[in-house]
Amino acid sequence: MEKNFVIGGAKIFTASGAVETANIFVSGDKISKITHGSVDGEKIIDGRNKFATPGLVNAHTHASMTLLRSFSDDKNLLDWLQKDIWPIEDKMTREDLYWGAAVAAVEMIRGGTTAFADMYGPWMDEVAKVVDESGLRGSLSQGLISFVNGEKKLASNIELYKNFHGAADGRITIMFGPHAIYTCPPEYLKKVAAAAEKLGAEIHMHMNETQTEIDDCLKNFGKRPFEVVNETGLFELGTLAAHCVYLSDEEIEIIKAKKIRVAHNPGSNMKLASGICPAAKLLSAGVTVALGTDGAASNNNLDMLEEMRLAALLAKVSTLDPKAIPAAQAIQMAAENGAKALGLKNVGRLEVGCKADIVLWDMSSVEWQPNFNPASLLVYSAQSSAADTVIVDGKILMEGRELKTLDEEKILAEFKSCVARLTKK
Repeated sequence: MEKNFVIGGAKIFTASGAVETANIFVSGDKISKITHGSVDGEKIIDGRNKFATPGLVNAHTHASMTLLRSFSDDKNLLDWLQKDIWPIEDKMTREDLYWGAAVAAVEMIRGGTTAFADMYGPWMDEVAKVVDESGLRGSLSQGLISFVNGEKKLASNIELYKNFHGAADGRITIMFGPHAIYTCPPEYLKKVAAAAEKLGAEIHMHMNETQTEIDDCLKNFGKRPFEVVNETGLFELGTLAAHCVYLSDEEIEIIKAKKIRVAHNPGSNMKLASGICPAAKLLSAGVTVALGTDGAASNNNLDMLEEMRLAALLAKVSTLDPKAIPAAQAIQMAAENGAKALGLKNVGRLEVGCKADIVLWDMSSVEWQPNFNPASLLVYSAQSSAADTVIVDGKILMEGRELKTLDEEKILAEFKSCVARLTKK
């Protein structure tokens, strides 16, 4: 379809968080106007009985970990990583990363996700290919661990930036991905900071995910993780910090001062028993808090509706305040805040001049009835299968639940072959 059409008569989630009935005109890759009343003489997508929101942004994931979904469950983070996940990841091939990311792309599009921040590797160029072919937006980084080919991986991240930053009509951005303070000591982080600064790249890093991480950092360096990393210069470059479960008041001040964006991962943090990010406290402090699923091996899905629901409910029960994160704010965290977390411009809002990244949710099924408040229904009762139409950069990736850019049957067949080979004893 040409990138000139109008979505007619939808209930739309506005940039202010309100809901109103309107028509959304798309010209090229942008929203050109929003009007009220009837429309004719245009290519029309019927928006009646649909709820239009900005595309959802998965602010922290490891896309190709779809290959390891249900491979290892019900363990704490370090046992899960060191005994199960890292050993099998060492067996992965370039082909595995491609098909793992392709399955993730199918799952994300089908669930209304239009952009994602991915940290994995090696061979992140294969994930870039999937982003290009699928039509999604991707902010990609090489996962950097200093004690396993640290210099080689850093060089790989540099090449990834040079080859793919701004590719796919600007839908691909490249960040640097130092894994965590317990895998990347300060001297290595200084090297990452120097390389990223030279290129103008931003940072995507796991921070303060578990109490063990905090305790080990205090033991090894005499300071908490944000204090240690702050001294390396890494936070001067623009940082997306994933998890942020255990934060001191001093660390929150660093987050505010350095304008660090936080990716809250409620599903994964709950499943690994890591703890609860103080999202409401961070939001009240003016911090940009987005939402991520983490990888499908620790969540175990890429369902951003589920993350919105969990984020809202966890904030309420952990603060004993039912108003801690209202439904409209949860949507903004998953859309506008997600776009900010990835450093995307003019993305995450339904307003004139913004990128046409739009999801139409079908409100005809029983869980949407009665329909007093579409925003509340999306967060508290809808299923991700309600995503009917998904548009990125003005291009339709799915319409009427039919994928337009990806061959799901072929992808699943190749993916299953990769899993069988990867797990063969």
